[in-house]
Amino acid sequence: MPAKNGTAKRGQGGGKGTRLVIVESPAKAKTIAGYLGRGYVVESSIGHIRDLPGSAAEVPPEYKDKPWAKLGVDVESDFRPLYVVNADKKQQVAKLKKLLKEADELYLATDEDREGEAIAWHLQEVLKPKVPVHRMVFNEITAEAIRRAAANPRSLDLRLVDAQETRRILDRLYGYEVSPVLWVKVKQGLSAGRVQSVATRLVVERERERIAFVPAHYWDITGEFDTGKDDEPRRFKAGLISVDGKRVAQGRDFAADGTLKSRDVLHLDEEAARGLAERLSGRPYEVTAVEQKPYSRKPYPPFRTTTLQQEASRKLGFSAKYTMSVAQKLYENGYITYMRTDSVTLSETAITAARRQAATLFGNEYVPDKPRVYTSKVKNAQEAHEAIRPAGDVFRTPAETGLTGDQFRLYELIWKRTIASQMKDAQGHSVSVRVRGVSAAGETAEFGATGKTITFHGFLKAYVESADDPSTDRDDQERRLPALERGDALSARAVEAEGHSTRPPARYTEASLVKELEDREIGRPSTYASIIGTILDRGYVFKKGTALVPSFLAFAVVNLLERHFGNLVDYDFTAHMEDGLDEIARGEAERVRWLTRFYKGENGDKGLKALVEHIDDIDAKGISSFPIKGSDIVVRVGRYGPYLDRNGERVNIPEDMAPDELTAEKAEELFARPSGDRELGVDPETGHVIVAKSGRYGPYVTEILPEEAPPADGEKKKRTKAPKPRTASLFRSMSLETITLEDALRLLSLPRVVGELDGETVTAQNGRYGPYLRKGSESRSLGSEEELFTVTLEQAKELFAQPKQRGRGRAAASAEPLRELGEDPESGRKIVVKNGRYGPYVTDGETNASLRQGDDPQTITMQRAVELLTERREKVAASGGAKKKTGAKKTTTRRRASAKSGS
Repeated sequence: MPAKNGTAKRGQGGGKGTRLVIVESPAKAKTIAGYLGRGYVVESSIGHIRDLPGSAAEVPPEYKDKPWAKLGVDVESDFRPLYVVNADKKQQVAKLKKLLKEADELYLATDEDREGEAIAWHLQEVLKPKVPVHRMVFNEITAEAIRRAAANPRSLDLRLVDAQETRRILDRLYGYEVSPVLWVKVKQGLSAGRVQSVATRLVVERERERIAFVPAHYWDITGEFDTGKDDEPRRFKAGLISVDGKRVAQGRDFAADGTLKSRDVLHLDEEAARGLAERLSGRPYEVTAVEQKPYSRKPYPPFRTTTLQQEASRKLGFSAKYTMSVAQKLYENGYITYMRTDSVTLSETAITAARRQAATLFGNEYVPDKPRVYTSKVKNAQEAHEAIRPAGDVFRTPAETGLTGDQFRLYELIWKRTIASQMKDAQGHSVSVRVRGVSAAGETAEFGATGKTITFHGFLKAYVESADDPSTDRDDQERRLPALERGDALSARAVEAEGHSTRPPARYTEASLVKELEDREIGRPSTYASIIGTILDRGYVFKKGTALVPSFLAFAVVNLLERHFGNLVDYDFTAHMEDGLDEIARGEAERVRWLTRFYKGENGDKGLKALVEHIDDIDAKGISSFPIKGSDIVVRVGRYGPYLDRNGERVNIPEDMAPDELTAEKAEELFARPSGDRELGVDPETGHVIVAKSGRYGPYVTEILPEEAPPADGEKKKRTKAPKPRTASLFRSMSLETITLEDALRLLSLPRVVGELDGETVTAQNGRYGPYLRKGSESRSLGSEEELFTVTLEQAKELFAQPKQRGRGRAAASAEPLRELGEDPESGRKIVVKNGRYGPYVTDGETNASLRQGDDPQTITMQRAVELLTERREKVAASGGAKKKTGAKKTTTRRRASAKSGS
C-alpha cells in the first residue's frame, strides 16, 4: 500500500531538462504532446500496468507455496496485496523505464479520479524514479488546461490511492471466494461480484414481481365536451373522477395481486361502465371549478456520468458502455471534459461560455441576470471536480467541431444540456377543471381535466429531457384547454366507456438500472457501464429491445446468494460498504480493520471466509429449481441450460424465453410439442436402427445399439466399457423433417479418410466450428460441408501448403454478407453482418464481433454493430491480443525543439 509522498522538489536543472509525461492512452498522448512545449516527452502506460495475479501462472515462484498465493492477497499480514506487472505490459514498462533514464523530471498525468490516482501510484512504485516526480491533473484536454496543469502539479493523494486499493482487494476477496461456490453448486465458469451480483439481483427481483403479478381489469369513462363558443379550442376531453361522491378506481388503486387496495373506490366493470356512459349521453353539464396556477420549470443540471448514460440511452439508443466509449474519444481529442464524474458544477469560465453562447443563439432575454450554480445531490460526490461539458473557454457549436456520426450526436447532447443549464426557467400556467352532470337515472358524475400552457419556453428552447416511461408528457408538451369559468354550460359531444388492464412493473433498461443503482447508492457511478456489460457478457441478463431480461441462470445464482450469502447481495449492506470506502478515502477509517471485519468477521458476526467454508449444506438442486405455479412442472437450471422437468420427463426451454412468459399453459405447450425424433431405417451393414433427434446442440443422427444380454444365472456382470453409438450433427442444409436414411449413413461415415500426406493420414471431419481437414496436429478449414465427401488428396495437399487462416475461417471470410449496415466511424470500413462458425457476427473486415443473445441479424442496427465492434476491440487491446500493424516502430510522442514551439 502507499507509504510515501509522490512529489519531490524540482531538480537543479531549473525545469529546463527533459520532462517525461505519462498518460493512460496513446490517443491522449498524441493530443497532449501537441500542446506542450519543447523538452517534453509524452508516452502512455496503456491503462493499468500491474494488478493482482489473474492466474496461478502469473504468481512469482517465491510466492507459489504460500496458502494465499491463489488469492493474491496475504490475508494474515494486513491484507497485503501481491502485485505483478501484467504480461502484456512488460514491454511497455521497459520502454517507460528507458525513457525515464533520459528524463530530468517525471509527470504522472493519469486521470484525476481514484482509479487514475492508483495507476499513477503503481507507475511510481514500478518505475522507481530517481528524479523529481509530480502529479499532473486536468479535466479537459485543451492547450490552456494542459499548460496550466503542467505548471501547477500537486502531490499524489495517498488517501485516494488507499481507498482504490482497498476496493480492489475487497473485490478480489469477494470474487475469488464466492465464485468457486457458484462453480460447485450452479455451473462452471460463473462469477460473483460486489456490485454485479446486486445489479443481477435487482433485475431478477423485477422479473419475480412480473411473474407474481396478477392483472386487474377496470373500466372508466371519457367525455368530450363543447363550450359552444367560437374561441379555439372549443372542445376538450375529461375523464370520469367520481360517481355520487365516490371516486372511480384507476390503475393505481390495484395491488400487484389484482385486488383493490381500498374499498372506498368505485370499481367499474364493462357492463357498469357502458350502462353509465349511456345514461350520461345527451345530458347537460356545467363547469363547477376552474383552478389556475403559475407554471415554472427550472433547467436540468449539466451532465454527470450517470445522467449522461441515461439520456444517451433514451435519446440516442446507446448502451451505457457505448456511451462511455464514445465520450472517452471525445475527451481524449479535446472536445469535452472528463466523463467520469459525480459533479454537476461548472467552472466560472464554463458558466461564462455557456451564458454567452445562449445569449448569442437565443437572445439576452433567455439568459438570467445571475449565473446558475448547481450542487451535487450524490452522496460522497467526488471523482473529477466538474460536470461533463464542452471543453475550452469558448464552446464550439456541434457544426463547428467537424465531428460525424455518434461522436457528433453525443457532443451535441452534451453541448445542448450545458447551454440549457444557464438559461432562464420555462414559464406558463397550469389549469385544473371540474365538470358535473347528472345521468338519466339521477347519478351525479364529476369529470376532470388538466391543461398546461407555456408562455415562455426559456431553457426548453435548447434542451428537453426524455423519460423512461414513453407515456409521460415531455416538459415542453402543452395541453391547451378552452377559456372556462365556473358556471359555464357544456354539452357532451361523446361519452364513451373504455376498458383497461393494470400492467406489471416495467423491466429495467440500462438507463433505469443505472438510475436505480445510483438512487440506492450502490457502487460507484463510474463503474455502472462495465457492471452492466459484465452481467450481459456472463449470460445473467439478455436484452429484448432495450429491456434487460434475467436468464434462469441468474435466478439460480441469486437464489444461492440470497439464501447463503444474504448480506453480500443486501442493498443496504452494499451501500454501507461504499460508505466505508469513502470514509477510507477521507482518512476517517482504517483500511486493515475494515477489511478484517468484512473477511474475518467481528463481534460474533461471520465474515466472508467463514461463510464460504460451510457450503456442504447448500442444496444444489434446490437452488436451481423453480416450481411453475398451477402445475406439477419444475424449471431446473442444468449444466447445459434450463429445462422443464415433470417426474423425470424433460424438455428444453427456448433460449430467448423470458422467465415471466413461462406460465403453466406455456410449459404444457412445450411438453406437447413433438420431440422431433424420427426413425429413418436400418443400416444394412450393422443392422442397427438409425434415428434423427433434436439435442441441446442442434439436430443430429445416431444409431440405436442392441441391449447387452444379461449374465446367466449365478454369473457376475463383467465390467466392460459400454460401446458408444455413432452420432453426427446434421448439415446446415438439412432438417429433421426431410433427412433421409441415405443422408444419415453418409453423415455417420465421417470422418472420411482422404489419403496420406508426409507419412500422416489426412481425414475430412465435421467439427463444432464447421468442416475441416486434419493431418496430425494440423488442420485446415473447408469451404463447405459438401466438400467433406468430395475433397481429394491433391486438393488437401494444396490447402496444407497454404498458411492457416485465423479467425472465422475460409468459408466465413468468403461468405456473402447477410446485410450491409454502413461505414464504421472508428475504422472507416464497411460493416456487414455475416454467418460464421460461431453463428452470426458483425465485421468491418478487420474486427469480428459475435451477436449476443437477443440480437437479430435481420434487425440489428448500425449503432448496435458499432457498439459490439468497439467492445471487441477494447477486449483485444486489454488482453494484449492482436493489435493493428503499423509501419511506425516508435510510438513515443516527442515534441522536439523548434523555432515555432513554445516553452
